[in-house]
Amino acid sequence: MPHATAPPATGHRPRWWTELPLIAVVYALYSVGRLLVRGDVSTAVDHGLAILRLEQALYLNAEHPLNRLFTSTPSIGIPADFAYASLHYVVTPAVLVWMFRRRSTAYRTARVWLMNSTLLGLVGFTLMPTCPPRLLDASHGFVDTMAQYSAYGWWGEGASAPRGLSGMTNQYAAMPSLHVGWSLWCGILLWRHGRHPLIRTAGIAYPLITTIVVMGTANHYFLDAVAGAAVMGLGALLVKPVIRFADGVKARLTGVLPGSRKQGGASTAAAAIPATVSPDVSAGCKTSTGERIPGQRTTSADPPGTAVGGTAVVGPAARDAADADASDDAPAAAR
Repeated sequence: MPHATAPPATGHRPRWWTELPLIAVVYALYSVGRLLVRGDVSTAVDHGLAILRLEQALYLNAEHPLNRLFTSTPSIGIPADFAYASLHYVVTPAVLVWMFRRRSTAYRTARVWLMNSTLLGLVGFTLMPTCPPRLLDASHGFVDTMAQYSAYGWWGEGASAPRGLSGMTNQYAAMPSLHVGWSLWCGILLWRHGRHPLIRTAGIAYPLITTIVVMGTANHYFLDAVAGAAVMGLGALLVKPVIRFADGVKARLTGVLPGSRKQGGASTAAAAIPATVSPDVSAGCKTSTGERIPGQRTTSADPPGTAVGGTAVVGPAARDAADADASDDAPAAAR
């Protein structure tokens, strides 16, 4: 994602006391909006079945074998449930903090990318509430592993929500899968900005494992995962326009041009503009033909006879001889 990971040309190091409230507000809006856009259950079920039929038409059926594996093998299913219930909320903030502390020049771009994609995901939840596989009728062959292994964790039947708080989450916000989208965001940043091979390997493994987990636990369809990746791609394309818009709004509010800084109460934007008119070093003084400004010298690189401003420029030796002839010690005939 070159649009989303290239550092901005100008800017300053972000401050945590401005970043933290901004992120908190955006996440709060996302969480509240996610709850407020609950659609009709029957509509969500219809959307889920439509996705399932589309996958069958495309001969895509990764969910069933993975779900059977997770259901029949607790040593795989239980860690997968823990991963689904926690990593989404742990790894993403950790990568954001890592970018803030270690890759500050690219942090703003990464943060805007994440926010863009998250809000786009909210639009998806609003337009297409979708019943996840685990909430479909049992005749469709899916088992809710979160409910099956709920005794091992803090979650209940409400997906990753703590036991007894299933009403605090929208279980039909499945399309797109932001579990997959956020993990892809983490993976790209770890691969692009990580220096240690283990970090870059984690950047590849994390989104792949997350995709398997969301399907094996019957929380998402494969096409949900594809939609999550598409949302991240669109969010990346919107990074530069959003940053330009934000800088423009800030400039209008503060009266400072984007990319300029204030020094002593005045903007330095004008200082950055190169002068296009050469300064008048003569201060209005003029010399007649043949006269030189005292102390003026021509460069040795100017060949004898080169005309400058209508006056022939002679070499150093010829100039010295002419000066000698014009001096008071020279004979009158020579002057």
